Amino acid sequence: MALEMRDRCERCETVLSHASSARICSYECTFCVSRSDAMQDTCPNCSGELVTRPCRAPAPAAE
Repeated sequence: MALEMRDRCERCETVLSHASSARICSYECTFCVSRSDAMQDTCPNCSGELVTRPCRAPAPAAE
């Protein structure tokens, strides 16, 4: 099962591209780094740890 790469911070709606730095919890709640820092890397939804989201390369262009 692939990781869901959400495109916005759940707190401030900052746009997050697949290459943007972001943090996620084990339920894939997604936050920008500044909001995560402000929340002391704790998810407000599940109280789980927020960790660095892996980057995903863009999909190859179709020919």
